[in-house]
Amino acid sequence: MDPKVIFEDKHLLILDKPAGWITNEVKTKGSTPTIEDWLKKNFDYPVAKSAEYRSGIVHRLDKETSGVLVVAKTSNAFQSLQTQFKRREIKKTYIALVHGEFEPREGEIEAPVGRLPWNRERFGVLPGGREANTGYKVLNYYSLATDHRSPFTLGEFFPKTGRTHQIRIHLKYLGHPIVSDEFYAGRKTARADRKWCPRLFLHAKSISVRHPEKDTALEFKSELPDGLKKALSFLVKQNSLVK
Repeated sequence: MDPKVIFEDKHLLILDKPAGWITNEVKTKGSTPTIEDWLKKNFDYPVAKSAEYRSGIVHRLDKETSGVLVVAKTSNAFQSLQTQFKRREIKKTYIALVHGEFEPREGEIEAPVGRLPWNRERFGVLPGGREANTGYKVLNYYSLATDHRSPFTLGEFFPKTGRTHQIRIHLKYLGHPIVSDEFYAGRKTARADRKWCPRLFLHAKSISVRHPEKDTALEFKSELPDGLKKALSFLVKQNSLVK
């Protein structure tokens, strides 16, 4: 499935990224499709073919994460959006299904994140790591229809910083890894999850930015993909857990 265009004008291109796509081109991607390559092949805006501006991609989503992705069509728009990210003016909302009963129902996770010295491909909470802050709000508690001893929490997560794998790391750190996260939930847990949820249950639900030229506030949204809706159908709400 190709990315979908949510919005487009002379300055911005807002995409709905499918899971399974890498955002930026990398040498080790193999046959995995990339958003950057797709943009080069399908669009002809001013920075579409520019390696310097990464075809206008100003932020990234993990390969298995779906949802809203912002692309700048001009160098001015790229610089404006980068500045908004650096100043933490851009608001992002993700939805994730995690293991366990997440409490309290609202709060913030503050824990520094860095690359693990013993595994440079992985990241984790580390003393001396970069500041990382994630707000959250619990939406519902669930359990597997076939096993009420396995609780899950569906929540919204609001990263205020943009560290690699930040939400996934913070949730792992608190003992509530995201469902089907092969990196951070553990191999055995992820293997069991993928029997009913075949991909990482993390979706970029919405993003709020200021238009780079008009300076108006814009919000873009992406519906939960059918694959994640289907995964939720294997669960039952546990209203008795909601406090």
